[in-house]
Order: sequence, then structure tokens, then C-alpha cells
Amino acid sequence: MILLQAEKTSFRRGERKVVDAASLTLRAGRVMGLIGPNGAGKSTFLRMLAGLLRPQTGHIRLAGRDISEITAHQRARQLAFIPQEGQKPPPMPLRALVALGRLPHGQTGERAASHPAVHDALTATGLLDLCDRPASHLSGGERARMNLARALATATPVILADEPIAALDPAHALSMMHLLRVLAAQGKGIIVVLHDLVLAARFCDELVLMDNGAVVRHGPPEEVLRDDLMRSVYGVTVRRIENAVIPWSLDR
Repeated sequence: MILLQAEKTSFRRGERKVVDAASLTLRAGRVMGLIGPNGAGKSTFLRMLAGLLRPQTGHIRLAGRDISEITAHQRARQLAFIPQEGQKPPPMPLRALVALGRLPHGQTGERAASHPAVHDALTATGLLDLCDRPASHLSGGERARMNLARALATATPVILADEPIAALDPAHALSMMHLLRVLAAQGKGIIVVLHDLVLAARFCDELVLMDNGAVVRHGPPEEVLRDDLMRSVYGVTVRRIENAVIPWSLDR
């Protein structure tokens, strides 16, 4: 089942085309990795897919409807967006921040905090023991997991995550990617922006490789993480260990 679709979407900032006729189709049960060098347009494309930026050309459809025709409240019940780590969170309990994920369902306060989806989200992200700690006292990695927990608490069919493992140590990065795979197995559709090509190859069903705002290649990892594409897009040569693709040296 198609959950989210972009058709030849573009976005400009001044004279610069940040996203250039980019298309993709996200189906239920899939983890899609959005990869590419810094400045490739990945985060802007993801924000367009989330309905936070309106494409200047092309269309985005969420559950078959043009996303521009869906209210923010309706969209929040269908799609959860996890931005890159931003400002330090306020000094309120972690559970209360995660419970904000229930707002699209009209649940606030203790009703939201006691909802089973909040408990399940805290458990899945390994944060249940920290649920009473002020969120402002969390480490960067703990805040990254908190943001995922809040998205899980909303219980949306689509999750879009912008570099969710950037602040995580290897163990927690593996744990988060494994959790995204479990969520996909439960029927969710997930798009995650990644820079770690090893984890992208291991955990993603398909990859979208972007460069200069355009989609260069979209397909299974073995078709996207090719030596020639790694040289032309990233400017690196790679080595391979089993199915892992490891950037090895600059190709300059």
C-alpha cells in the first residue's frame, strides 16, 4: 500500500534550486534511507514530504490525498516528523514531553501521559527508567531517543526522521535502526536521512541517493551503493566487507 508519494517536486531558495524534480514512493512495511552528501537537499526534501514546506512544482500525496489539502491536525495523525536535534528541551519530565505525541488525538495532561502508547514508546526506546527525569538534563543521545518516542506515541502510519542517529553511540544507533525495522515490519512506512552508509545498507529496504537537489538513484542498497556512484556523488572510494560499504579514501 502506498502511504506517501512525491512527484517531480522542486523547491528554490532565491536562485538556487535546493530540490530539483525529486520523486519517491513510500509503501507500508518499508524503511527508506535518504542519503547523499551535505547540501544535497535531503533535509529540505524531507520537510516537503512532511508538509512543512510546500513544493514550488510537483505534488506530494499522503494516503492518496494532496498534502496541501490536509489540515495540520489531520496530517499529524498520519505522519510523524522527527527533525534534527535543535534547541535544548524545557525542564519538564521526559514522560510529559513524550506525551505531547498524543496531542493530535486530543489527549493532554495526565490522560496523555498515562496512555499505553506513551508507555510503549518509552519502553521501545529504552527510556522508561528515565521518564521522570527533566528533559533538559538528558544527553544528546537520550534526547534523540526522546524525539523518536514522542513520534511513536502518536502512532502514525508514516515516520520521517532527519538524521536520528547523528548523536548516538554505536550501540544506541544500532538499537534505533533495529527499532525502525521492527516498526516497518508492523506495517509503518519510514523515511530516514542517514550519513552512515553501513547502517543504510544493513537496515534499509531501499535507498534514495541525492546530489545537488536531484535524485540520482533510487533502489535497493546494492544498486545504489555502487562504486561509481560513491565516486561521482561523494568523491570517495569504498571497500566492502560482506554487504557493508565503507568509505575508504578520497577520490581526488
